[in-house]
Amino acid sequence: MGQEEQSSVGVGEEEETREVVEKEEVETWNQRKQTLILEISSKLVHGDLEAKIEAARDIRNLVRKSSSSSSSLSSKTRSKLGAAGVISPLVLMLCSPNPDARQVSLLALLNLAVRNERNKVKIVTAGAVPPLVELLKFQNGSLRDLATAAILTLSAAALNKPIIADSGAAPLLVEILSSGSVQGKVDAVTALHNLSTCQENSTDILDATAVPPLINLLKECKKYSKFAEKTTALLEILSNSEEGRIAISNSDGGILTLVETVEDGSLMSTEHAVGALLSMCQSCRDKYRELILNEGAVPGLLRLTVDGTAEARERARTLLDLLRDSPQQKQLASSVLERIVYDIATRVDGADKAAETAKRLLQDMVKRSMEHSMSRIQQRAASCTPSNTQST
Repeated sequence: MGQEEQSSVGVGEEEETREVVEKEEVETWNQRKQTLILEISSKLVHGDLEAKIEAARDIRNLVRKSSSSSSSLSSKTRSKLGAAGVISPLVLMLCSPNPDARQVSLLALLNLAVRNERNKVKIVTAGAVPPLVELLKFQNGSLRDLATAAILTLSAAALNKPIIADSGAAPLLVEILSSGSVQGKVDAVTALHNLSTCQENSTDILDATAVPPLINLLKECKKYSKFAEKTTALLEILSNSEEGRIAISNSDGGILTLVETVEDGSLMSTEHAVGALLSMCQSCRDKYRELILNEGAVPGLLRLTVDGTAEARERARTLLDLLRDSPQQKQLASSVLERIVYDIATRVDGADKAAETAKRLLQDMVKRSMEHSMSRIQQRAASCTPSNTQST
């Protein structure tokens, strides 16, 4: 046998030996893990408070160790822990007067709920929502943040949404939009967004008090982010009520922030933002038309008729019609403008390239219109500077 053949055989034997060793290690770990799960369950059911706290910490460690191996292993570990009866005693620990017990049980339940629909439902069925709502009232920032994260995670399961929506959690989540930590605010928005999809009349979950903090959060975030998409979705829901519309128009920079989102947002956030503006203008054109026009909405809306989703394009066209001096002047409608530009593009570049050329022409028109608007704003600002005002 040649040297290359011997070398090949040696490598093959090494790989086979390694696979056998790895398989044995996995089997040993699985057996050890099953023993640990039974020990944890026993401590939580029969142990004293100290043993329960230790068991809750063990759950986090066990899930983390499984996660470091593979996501499928961590999912199986969560399922096995849920089946071993650890959820009910952990939920009972949420009501403990001991702060450590509440915190470790919250963390353990969060670890069990992540990426596991069955455990999410089991946790809510075991009665976790009322104590979590109580924890949302805490001034302790850490516990309140954990409770918010738990509500967010649990509200992702469709079966849990009506229960959480009826629990009184929403007003407390709205409070967190103003007074919570940065992470708490992000989680509260996502939780409210989850709950807003649980029933047709989602305005029952939100009221106008949510508008000012949502506008402030939208101001501060990147308009094309997922967070902006959820925030604008909530604002669109709120724009369906008169109280919500008034709150948007009365909020500092409320309409302007929606206009900026139309200009700079993602496909979904622009759709929600133009939906909110349209809802306002449709409810009372005389009241909201000038307010929207004064924030320079037209250039962004024109661009949206080209670049937006099908729904956003339709909403933008409808809103543009409402913003004109006379909605009856259909010759000035955006659809007519688009047809004119398309006809020009066809004559210039032919039918094959007409759509692309028309889009480019419209974008150029929007850009020039925005530059003109910016120039006027700068001129107005300059005329109001102290150097241009007479001293008294």
